[in-house]
Amino acid sequence: MAKNIGLFFNTAKHQKQFSEVLQEVQEYISGKYATVITGNPAEQKQQITAYISKYLTDYSLGVEGVTPDELVERLYSEMAEFSFLTPYLFATNIEEININSWKDVKITYADGRVVPSDEKFNSPEHAVDVVRRLLHKSGMILDHAQPAVVGHLSNKIRITVLGNPLTDHGKGVAASIRIVNPQKLAREDFIRNGTSTAEMLDFLSVCLRYGLSMCVTGSTGSGKTTLMSWLLSTIPDDKRVFTIENSCREFDLVKEDENGNVVNNVVHTVTRYSEDKKQNIDQEKLLEYALTCNPDVVCVGEMKSAEAFAAQEAARTGHAVITTTHANSCNATYYRMVTLCTQKYDLGDRTLYNLVTEAFPLILFVKKLEDNSRKIMEITECQILPDGERRIHTLFRFHVLENEVVDGKVSVCGEFQRVNTLSESLQKRLLENGMPVSLLNKITKGEDAA
Repeated sequence: MAKNIGLFFNTAKHQKQFSEVLQEVQEYISGKYATVITGNPAEQKQQITAYISKYLTDYSLGVEGVTPDELVERLYSEMAEFSFLTPYLFATNIEEININSWKDVKITYADGRVVPSDEKFNSPEHAVDVVRRLLHKSGMILDHAQPAVVGHLSNKIRITVLGNPLTDHGKGVAASIRIVNPQKLAREDFIRNGTSTAEMLDFLSVCLRYGLSMCVTGSTGSGKTTLMSWLLSTIPDDKRVFTIENSCREFDLVKEDENGNVVNNVVHTVTRYSEDKKQNIDQEKLLEYALTCNPDVVCVGEMKSAEAFAAQEAARTGHAVITTTHANSCNATYYRMVTLCTQKYDLGDRTLYNLVTEAFPLILFVKKLEDNSRKIMEITECQILPDGERRIHTLFRFHVLENEVVDGKVSVCGEFQRVNTLSESLQKRLLENGMPVSLLNKITKGEDAA
């Protein structure tokens, strides 16, 4: 019915501000509340929009510059969804929504652009109301007793909210809403965006396929999860992939044919928190379960606690493990792993360092640069010499040449460089894991392995 409202009138007799129309319609709908609440979201939306359309038509209400159909959608979104945030939440080219205050909302696009939203909340109270609606959808509460909330809105949307008194009352609320890999970037996208070269991507893909464990490291927002998701998507369909994530699922690796039949072999799992320790299932516990499920590749979404020790144990028992963590460089990643492992066992730092370097021979460091571009800054190998000594050497790197200012914006100029090739010991391991000699020759000589 919402789509036909334009047939009832071409020009509304009573032009009002949107906030006024919203208040009137809300009061009207509240009287119909019992009849519009159903267990079917699509049916519920149809009924609510029908009532909105009828009210606007009966009273010939309108908002200047807004078509009848647009007004119905805006009113419905404001009342039953998440105001002007709704289209951003479901867009495929947006990675992050940052609410700094009720009148300052910044949108981060997949290409790195950070743009102020065209819209803003009506007031600090309006911002709080909309954010509470978002949190309510996942059973989370924001109030004075709990002014900070960290959680998820769906499998692919993470949210951090800070309210009063942690933020100024006049600001309303501060929130960061992260939408993980909305576009499911492909190999060509990483190359076109300048994140990596084809050679680097092919190298990482075939190394993971043939059993070399690796860790993707970098700061928040650097693109770790997006890159890891793509690497996992390159695993052959007949290999079993087991993913472990904390609190909410971000990966969606299941492939189906045109008839809806699953064609690959993937198990997705998430942790379950409980105050009852017997009922609590963390990443470490899921990793134990994973190793009984005959996986070819195990993905630990992020190492940030004691699961780091279990992850390195899994990697050292012959499983290919891929994970992420937060660190400032490839070298610093191993020391970060050592720190995390000590949360499980009080072993000597040198012992733990030897364990994690054996477990994860490859580290790739990703970074979001000043121009908002994301780069694989370095890929390193930790070579273990016959006497047990560790030697870390760079395989690939992005070399920054200079920063230019173009049209008032910073542009980072640089080039990807191939520095070294894999050590003979890792080449031997790849051959033992079934890599064809011809493919090994390609990745060691820098040829196209795709």
